[in-house]
Amino acid sequence: MNAPEKKDSFRLVGTRPVRPDGVEKVTGKAVFGPDYKAANMLQGAILRSPHPHARIRSVDTKKAAALPGVKAIVTGDDFPNLEDAVVQMGEAAGNIADLARNCMAVGKVLYEGHALAAVAATSEAIAQEALGLIDVDYEVLPHVTGILDAMREDAPLLYEDNFTKGLDEKPEKPSNVSMRIQQTQGDTEAALKSAAATVTARYTMPPVHQGYIEPHACVVTWKADGKLDVWCSSQGAFNVRSLVATILNVEMGHVRVMPLEIGGGFGGKTTIYLEPVAALLSKKAGRPVRLTMDRADVFRASGPAPGAVVDVSLGADAEGKLVAADVEFRYSAGTSPGNETHAGLISSVGHYRIANFRVTGWEVLSNMPKHAAYRAPGAPQVNFALESALNDLAAKLGIDPLDMRIKNAVVPGDMTMHGTPYGEIGLLECLEAAKAHPHYSASLGPNQGRGIACSYWVNYGGPSTASVAIGEDGSVMVIEGNPDIGGSRASMAIMAAETLGIDYDNVTVTIADTGSVGYSMLTGGSRTTFATGKAVIEAAQTVIDIMRARAAKLWGCSVDDVAWSDGEARCTGGEKAGETLSIGNIAAKADSTGGPISAESSVNPNDFLPGFAVHICDVDVDPETGHASIGRYTAFQDVGRAIHPSYVEGQMQGGAVQGIGWALNEAYLYNEDGKLDNPGFLDYRMPVASDLPMIDAVMIEKPNPAHPYGVKGVGEVPIVPPLATVAHAVSNATGSPMRDLPLTPDRIYGLMQSKA
Repeated sequence: MNAPEKKDSFRLVGTRPVRPDGVEKVTGKAVFGPDYKAANMLQGAILRSPHPHARIRSVDTKKAAALPGVKAIVTGDDFPNLEDAVVQMGEAAGNIADLARNCMAVGKVLYEGHALAAVAATSEAIAQEALGLIDVDYEVLPHVTGILDAMREDAPLLYEDNFTKGLDEKPEKPSNVSMRIQQTQGDTEAALKSAAATVTARYTMPPVHQGYIEPHACVVTWKADGKLDVWCSSQGAFNVRSLVATILNVEMGHVRVMPLEIGGGFGGKTTIYLEPVAALLSKKAGRPVRLTMDRADVFRASGPAPGAVVDVSLGADAEGKLVAADVEFRYSAGTSPGNETHAGLISSVGHYRIANFRVTGWEVLSNMPKHAAYRAPGAPQVNFALESALNDLAAKLGIDPLDMRIKNAVVPGDMTMHGTPYGEIGLLECLEAAKAHPHYSASLGPNQGRGIACSYWVNYGGPSTASVAIGEDGSVMVIEGNPDIGGSRASMAIMAAETLGIDYDNVTVTIADTGSVGYSMLTGGSRTTFATGKAVIEAAQTVIDIMRARAAKLWGCSVDDVAWSDGEARCTGGEKAGETLSIGNIAAKADSTGGPISAESSVNPNDFLPGFAVHICDVDVDPETGHASIGRYTAFQDVGRAIHPSYVEGQMQGGAVQGIGWALNEAYLYNEDGKLDNPGFLDYRMPVASDLPMIDAVMIEKPNPAHPYGVKGVGEVPIVPPLATVAHAVSNATGSPMRDLPLTPDRIYGLMQSKA
């Protein structure tokens, strides 16, 4: 490989080397969840409810158990009885009893596709045949799927014991509203009344799915010694370990999780669905069991992102300075509470300086699958409403929408919604770059419109462990505990090689199982390159200290007389001054100088910084059909310092594409019977390459001073602005406000006709 180009003062940081796992993936040899097979493995299958809400009177499995080839059957009765308890579930906390009931129904089924029995057999065909022999007696109950319908006093209740949390007083009656949260500052109502201009509107959107290509799959062996081996695709092997152990009431140390390659997650693989079921089947059968969701199962039974109904009132003075914001949002949660409502509150108005605000969030249960995280969970929905309202307010005042944002954008030293000052953030730089970019001033033709929006995502740090070891030949091995979703192998190799002063190709990165590396939080929250990168850097620095000491021993000098640069030790004093020893030289004599050379580092950094993005979009709207197509799209983002710029650009482009799909096409469509009408990629319309232009990515590098290489999380903020950006562009192209997503041709055409 040619020597990488230098950037700033770094040898490798900021270059674009080939990804370490690229060959295995492009040749089809990488092992993903559905690919893995164990010796003597049984095939599992799950019986799922055809009803959105029903009481389970009985489940008769006798006929299925008698079918030749069937080795085990489990139902909800086989699961341990769990008390309600808050546990860590990925990026947020949740109720372990709710999660267990989502893996296998007990007493009631709560959505179409809810699992209520499972079979393990010698072939998939036999397992499927056995499902048809299970007799279930249902008492069908009324259901509800819409947010506002579920909030009504006379709505069918999912739970008779659910009382809304977060109210001043406990309500007298149960409801489907699980929680209310609120944060206020100043006098919002008075500020709105005195504002020179105000806008008020309601915005809506249905749930959408993460759309990962690889379905959920796992293989589990419950061994004779009572220990479990789990192979699965997940965003966090340690998360799988803790959830499986807790649900099955076994010691955490008895569960070992082997992470396979992951074919997409975007937050949707931060939880579990199949693993406890496969484990119980394996325990009964005495053999490994494999469970896999088909595409319809993925849509019907794994979590989409919340739908939302959002009311926004914004006020500004005559110069465009925001003086007040009143935001009330209602998020769907599916069958049990989540944490997107908290994230929605934090993501609502935090990127602007607003003296007076009131943000209120409601979480609403309904007969849909339990919702799950989706890339910047909870942020795109409320951002769509706030940014759309801000565009309307700018138009009302006759102010350029980018100028209005520049006037109100937070800068370093401004206070966050947490009450702490922002650090070295780059929102203003992103806005100014967008204003100066040729895209913003390019001319538009008939039936074309341009939209803009901006956003932020809080990012995260969290616990991570990594080790660095030197091989006998001087090669370097990095072991980390975070699944590689967005290129973390390459990023870790770059940072290790940069720290050690060696070539990128001399570093090998391994994603270890839960029995081979210390605890690491999952890959999510835009944390991995930041937090796990810190662990890799610290471990590499410790290895340098060890090798300096080994070199000093070989030279017979003080370690203070040994410097490290360009991948080698250099003697700076005494008789050996000027001599050098490479990593290979030191490793070759490791046995005589102290033994193997390695170091592990565990970190839990909280000095992360948020990410900010500004997007510009041009659309063409066909006046005869209402079809909107993306003509040009440019994304600007404060990326800290890009460790591997190609990956950062890919994150920016991928997030923009997912947000475009959310804006134009994607939606969970439930019919009157509470059943999902589009459980597959044919009817659930996601954008493909032919639907889109090249997404231009403009990286604004404002490094995080708390990270040795300036890293900020980049993976989640790109999905936040597109909803409002695309809606603004379509509004400008048609002259009609676009407040309800998705902006399908029939919806756009109807608004155009009503305006005409």
